[in-house]
Formats: sequence, structure tokens, C-alpha cells
Amino acid sequence: MMTICLILPLLGLFSLCCAHTDFFTSIGHMTDLLNTEKDLVLSLKDYIKAEELKLAQIKTWADKLDQLTDTATKDPEGFLGHPVNAFKLVKRLNTEWVQLENLVLKDMSDGFISNLTVQRQYFPNDEDQTGAAKALIRLQDTYNLDTDTLSKGNLPGVKHKSSLTAEDCFELGKIAYTEADYYHTELWMEQALQQLDSGEESTIDKVLVLDYLSYAVYQQGDLDKALMLTKRLLQLDPEHQRGNGNLRYFQYIMSKEENKTDSTLSDGAESRARKGRPKDHLPERQKYEKLCRGEGVKMTPRRQKKLFCRYYDGNRSPSFILSPSKQEDEWDKPRIVRYHDIISNEEIAKVKELAKPRLRRATISNPVTGVLETAHYRISKR
Repeated sequence: MMTICLILPLLGLFSLCCAHTDFFTSIGHMTDLLNTEKDLVLSLKDYIKAEELKLAQIKTWADKLDQLTDTATKDPEGFLGHPVNAFKLVKRLNTEWVQLENLVLKDMSDGFISNLTVQRQYFPNDEDQTGAAKALIRLQDTYNLDTDTLSKGNLPGVKHKSSLTAEDCFELGKIAYTEADYYHTELWMEQALQQLDSGEESTIDKVLVLDYLSYAVYQQGDLDKALMLTKRLLQLDPEHQRGNGNLRYFQYIMSKEENKTDSTLSDGAESRARKGRPKDHLPERQKYEKLCRGEGVKMTPRRQKKLFCRYYDGNRSPSFILSPSKQEDEWDKPRIVRYHDIISNEEIAKVKELAKPRLRRATISNPVTGVLETAHYRISKR
């Protein structure tokens, strides 16, 4: 059998939601962003070289004058007694310092800023960033990945490992928070807090993370943990207004429940049970995710033995007699066949080049109206 490399699909990660042109809903179009960023980096390097050259000229001028003025001020009358020195002093102050002023005021960033302005029209916006975050969270759910694995970039099948900072984790948690998805808010805020506790330098403040995290945990039904997190927040910032308000509220609820009867306590415990992952409105979601994880129907060894590889001539089609195609059985019922080396890499690149301008956001049929429309859970392009 021909070896098949199973690589974790990352299409969901790179399929972003974009309200204006849906530009970022395919990897094919995302590659344009990489080229744009590469062009900007080259432009930025040119700007840095220009600034370094400018500073080198200024430094050379400063070093020369430093030595000259140091000598002149030790014996001003003797120095100016030489008519050439007197002439050059007047010349420097009247002409050369003006030239230096113009050099200092010269803006070397014009080329870079101009390029940045042109490229900015292709930049993603806030909606694209939100879409990217939601895609990452969907990937997490589909493959049952914990936040630490995602944060460290330990995804199976990827070539270019990349990790998330505490600020990245906080951003993911905040986007989940705006969607009232407190399950993922808790997961990502805890990851951000864990990385901050480990000593990672970040612009994100622990107090801010704890503020989001404590409320998300409360919404998940874990009042004890919410109270503990709020107390930790107040240790860092005793004057935190919302933290103090939440502390009093959580203590009030707990004291109120403690005064109830045993039966009421039981009911209260049930009402505060952790809610877990939000339920999906698509009934087939769990089956779909199991298939993505390779947890679907398994091929038995007996059935596996009946799968073969062969050269296929298309029932002696003239097109395939001299150059038969490589055919591999993937599944028996229904029969699924894979063809290998049908077209070259150059031909594949050409097809992609021709198809890219025609890509459009995939749609679904509204079950009520029958109208084709986009859906947040289907963000590919076709």
C-alpha cells in the first residue's frame, strides 16, 4: 500500500470571517498577506538603513566638531588669532550648521510610510481578528486540544511551530467573553494567568486577567473558585471597585445558601453545577468532530486486506494505455479511490493561480427560506 501521511487539517485556523470582502476565508488568499508582510519588512529595513546612514553622518560631524571646539576653547584668543580659523568659524555657523539642521530634520520614513499606506488596504480588520480567534477555538474543540498544547504550538502534523504569548491567550479569552462563551473564556484566561505566573513578560496585567477569569468562572457555576480568584485579585489591587463589589456579592450568595435547608442546598448545588462547553445548535457536530479526530468507523483488518493499489488504464482508454494512472483503494463501502500523480506540481500551481480570483465564500441553503447565505460555522471558500 502507498503510504498516506495524515496531517492535522488547519484550514479552520486560517479560515477567518471577514464582513467586507471575505478575503481571509481561504489559505490561498492568506498567502497574499504573507507576501504583503514580507514586502513591508524589506521596506522597513530600507528605512532603518537610511536612518543609520543619517545618524552616521551626524555622528561624524559631531565627533569632528567636538575635537575642534575642545581645542579652540582652551585658548580662544590664540585660536581666533589665526585668520583661517576665524573665517571657518563664521562659515560653519552661517552655512554648515544650517546644512546639519536640514539633515536632522530630513524625514527618512517617507518611502516606508508610503508603502505602508498602500498595503494597508489589504490589512485584516477587527472582524478578521475575531474570526481568526473563533477558528482557533473551533480547532481546539474539534481535536480536543488543551490550551497549554495550543499555546505551546504542539500541534501534530505542523511544520512551523509557533507559540502564543500571554497577551494572545488573553485576547482569545476576551473574544470568547464578548460572545458570552464563558467556558472558553475560563480556559484561555487561565492559560494567560499561568504564563504570567511563570514569569513571562507581558503588557497584560494579572489584575485584568483575574477580573475576566473570576466572572467567567462564576458564570460557569463554580462560586467557590470565583470567590478565591476575586480574593487573589484584591490582594494585587485592594481598591479594585468591581472586585470589591463581586467579593461582597459572592459572599452574600454563599451565606444565603448556607442558611437554606438541606433540600434547598441540594437544589442550589445542582443550579451551580459547572456548565461546561456550550451546546452546539448543529446536531451532527459531534459526529463531524469525531471523524476529524479519526474516531469514526474503523476499517477492520479483514476489510483492509481487500484494499489494493493498482495501475488503472481507464478500461483500456487510449489516454491511459501508455501512461496508466496510479490508483489506491481508500475505502470499500462506499468505494473511495485515490489517484496519485495525475498532474504535476507546476500544473497544480497554475490551476490555483487561475482559481484564486474566482474564490467566493461558501454558502448554505436556509432551511426556512431556501436562500443561499453564509454561516459562521462554514467559512471556507470555493
